[in-house]
Amino acid sequence: MKNGIELVEPNANLAKAYVKKAEESLEVMRSMENRDWKISTAYYTMYFSLYAVLMRFGIKCEIHSCSIEFMKRFLSDFNEEECRLLEDSLKARVDTQYYVSRKVPDRVCEMMVREAPGFLVKCKSVLLKIDERKIKEIRKQVREIVE
Repeated sequence: MKNGIELVEPNANLAKAYVKKAEESLEVMRSMENRDWKISTAYYTMYFSLYAVLMRFGIKCEIHSCSIEFMKRFLSDFNEEECRLLEDSLKARVDTQYYVSRKVPDRVCEMMVREAPGFLVKCKSVLLKIDERKIKEIRKQVREIVE
């Protein structure tokens, strides 16, 4: 995680832009018939939602698994089940996007489609609760790891 994370200026505007990307991904997911694209758009709905939270804290992380690890270690608003949801969704997205021989079980696809809207709502709720004290606290913890 140390090499995959960077402190940048906390940015509420970028956070809003990523929420918008998440909302657009959700709209596309709902209109998709193709299963592989449904999996990808469900994943990106959740990932962009999480990345909005990271931007609000001023955390830049371009490695998806690193973003999820950040969520597990620093964002106490998310429980173990939500972290596992994102990990399983990342794996499903990678399997469908990069491998023709790997099949994602129907139950995983259905779970992603079912849970993506709620994950977006959860991230919006987390964003509303972030204050300057919390930003400083998280950034201090991250600084100790990356510097």
